[in-house]
Amino acid sequence: MPGIDLTTLSAREYDRLSAHEMTPAMAAEYLWSGSIVLRTFHDTLRELYPHPDLLPRLTSAFQADARERNPDSIAKNVRNWVTGRSQPTSREDIFHIAFALSLPEQQASYLLGLGTDYAIHYRDGREAVYAWFLRTGRSYGEARAFFESLPPAPRLDALPDGDQEHLTRDLQNEFLRVQTEDDLRSCYLRNLEKFGALHLRAYTYFSKYLKQLVRPASPVDDMREPDYSMEAVMEQYLSLKMPSGRKRGGYSVVQKLIKRNWPNATALKNIRMRREDVPRKLLLLLYVITENVVDGEYHELDEDYISPQERLEDHWYCLNAILSDCGMPCLDPRNATDWLVLYAITAGDDQPMSERMEQVIEVLYADVR
Repeated sequence: MPGIDLTTLSAREYDRLSAHEMTPAMAAEYLWSGSIVLRTFHDTLRELYPHPDLLPRLTSAFQADARERNPDSIAKNVRNWVTGRSQPTSREDIFHIAFALSLPEQQASYLLGLGTDYAIHYRDGREAVYAWFLRTGRSYGEARAFFESLPPAPRLDALPDGDQEHLTRDLQNEFLRVQTEDDLRSCYLRNLEKFGALHLRAYTYFSKYLKQLVRPASPVDDMREPDYSMEAVMEQYLSLKMPSGRKRGGYSVVQKLIKRNWPNATALKNIRMRREDVPRKLLLLLYVITENVVDGEYHELDEDYISPQERLEDHWYCLNAILSDCGMPCLDPRNATDWLVLYAITAGDDQPMSERMEQVIEVLYADVR
């Protein structure tokens, strides 16, 4: 097992995958049967705030900060989050939860990643401000009022000019040095032109991976095939036998989780045009499909003597480095999609990772096609 801190249940799943004893059919059955103990948002809430007043505390906070809304409707939403009937998908709601529970910045960031793919995004002006108010123990109302007093960022989706490889990290470090509200306002105004809602690093990885799929390799340069369209990329590489359409009737919990937000050609086009952010699931799928081969350089993982356990561990560290670089949560063996990805990357030299994943998906959804 890699030298990292895994909970008992997560370590158990990692060991199961590392053993390399399950065929694709066995893996599909394991997922379908519900044997895997999934990590849920509401369980995580209780771990971060292990006190009996979780429900009334959240309900009271949300009702107090939204007096214009129906209090009964608010209470129902919060109750559904706490009991696991649903989970918040709005980053604003998750920030609100963090403030209500007085969570430290790091735990708020973790909760955001769990619910929405991305941790706190310090190149987003609102989130940088909210992070400072969390860090200084202030309230959600104060944070929101302060942000609403600031001018909006003039652009949210355009890629900044020049070398921006460490822009988000540089902005985070600058906001970390802020001591007072006046300093915070000055810092915000000074960096107004650098803010953006979309993530630069994730887009960089997306572009590198997509380039491998859009431009098919050819032994002769002047005979290279035309670039694939997004529809062709989707059909050729990313479908992986996943049932099309939005129908989920009769699906198990795991089937729903893996299928949810599966990419399509429209999403690929929007992401490529910088109209949408890069989803974590898509980045994981692109890693599997390309096997992270984007530079043509030698990789020891290509050698026959690498064991399945060593292969899993090396990919574990490599993928987690990419996810962390993009501001995304690291791999979680108790996440259904992550488990499937980890299973796929243990494929041997005689089988592509994508084929191994496709075989699991084909069996997993055989009863709902």
